[in-house]
Amino acid sequence: MIGIFGGSFNPIHLGHTNLSEWLVCNGYADKVWLMVSPQNPLKQQRHLLDENLRLHLAKIAVENLSGVEVSDFEIRLPKPTYTYKTLSSLSATYPDEEFALIIGSDNWQIFHKWAQWEYILQHYRIIVYPRKGYEIDAHTLPENVQLVSAPLFPYSSTEVRKAIAERDHICTSMLHPAVLSEIHRLGLYQTIGIR
Repeated sequence: MIGIFGGSFNPIHLGHTNLSEWLVCNGYADKVWLMVSPQNPLKQQRHLLDENLRLHLAKIAVENLSGVEVSDFEIRLPKPTYTYKTLSSLSATYPDEEFALIIGSDNWQIFHKWAQWEYILQHYRIIVYPRKGYEIDAHTLPENVQLVSAPLFPYSSTEVRKAIAERDHICTSMLHPAVLSEIHRLGLYQTIGIR
């Protein structure tokens, strides 16, 4: 089973990669595909780095990880992209694979706002990982939705961008060293906005 962990990854940080590794190591997925999204319809695009640069950084972050890959599948789909379209396209393209959706408890709480959320719920397993401040009672979840007891990875891409722009050394604890080095080399996230 392949877990689809979608996101802007703006930029990718250790919370993303550590969680992905944890899910594979604990048997929740055979592989995790980090699905770089061109644009989350529920988020503003104001500080969003170009998708190819985000993809580039994500590939650097997973270079030495076992069972974790980066996918540009969603980027290649017609815009706008929605998770239900991505999942159905994945199933059509890889008919022998089983896919599950990986989302945070914050997203589960607004899942009813997602386009065609009922379709996703009917056709795919959903793995929900904990996010601080978004507690969920596992007993209230539908049968094919699983709340996993993954460690809390408290980083957010917003905090990472802020730390980089402010030259705060805390960003070294949130980013893979090669990713941070490439961000500095390319001059990315040098202000609170994109550059």
